[in-house]
Amino acid sequence: MDRARRRFAGLVGVAPDRVAIGNQVSTFTGLIAAALPDGARVLAAEEDFTSAPGQTVPLSHLVESIRPGVNLVAVSSVQSADGRLVPGGLDALAAAAAAHGCLTYVDATQAVGWLPFDAAPLDFVSCATYKWLLSPRGTAFGVVRPERLEMLRPLHAGWYAGDDPWTSIYGPPLRLARAARRLDISPAWLSWAGTVPALDLLAEVGIPGIHRHDIGLANGLRERLGLPGGDSAIVTVTAEGGLERLRAAGIRASVRAGAVRLSFHLHNTESDVEAVARALRD
Repeated sequence: MDRARRRFAGLVGVAPDRVAIGNQVSTFTGLIAAALPDGARVLAAEEDFTSAPGQTVPLSHLVESIRPGVNLVAVSSVQSADGRLVPGGLDALAAAAAAHGCLTYVDATQAVGWLPFDAAPLDFVSCATYKWLLSPRGTAFGVVRPERLEMLRPLHAGWYAGDDPWTSIYGPPLRLARAARRLDISPAWLSWAGTVPALDLLAEVGIPGIHRHDIGLANGLRERLGLPGGDSAIVTVTAEGGLERLRAAGIRASVRAGAVRLSFHLHNTESDVEAVARALRD
């Protein structure tokens, strides 16, 4: 568990004591929602996951819509449906929020693992590992800015949320850690045994190199299909019968928001790009 925490902290540019472990994004989302005062105004992107609560605006207008009176802006750093990134980047989001006294909450599930990611200026970050972090379902991370930690009530805390769980495992009172691990959830051991070597591999290869590789393949497909270049490893294509043609060619893809979605990562090659392009052109 310590190894996983350290690896993830290194991937997102923060100290390990800012990282909590959990099982899914919604667990961390619930802690943040519960910490907001009654009547709090939450701003989110209308194209985002339905689980992102609050007033919604188009993603393209999200940053400029941060105004005095907005308590929290919540958004995915990369949109699940089509791969779009937050306009202007997360630095612009954090700067706009800070200028208006607004907290930030970013779901990094579709970003960390291929996209260079800096969690340091953000108040809250959550990330499920079963996507780009190549890990089993059932492991996730939360990142909390130190000055925001007292906001969060550790609703799920148990014996594992102690500074040294093996010395605070029995008897009252509940002795929580001082850092973000006070939000830890008792881990699903086998899932974490699979997460650690995946994080080791990604750290060994390096996110900058993975980013170049993934974007190169995605733009290679866009070029073959006559689409403009992009900045995302996720490619969406509107093609009648496209999913069926890809499946017939032995290619795994999905349909999101009415378009075929393909994601290129460390394990993909140029031959995969050519196979997808050939199936969709045909």
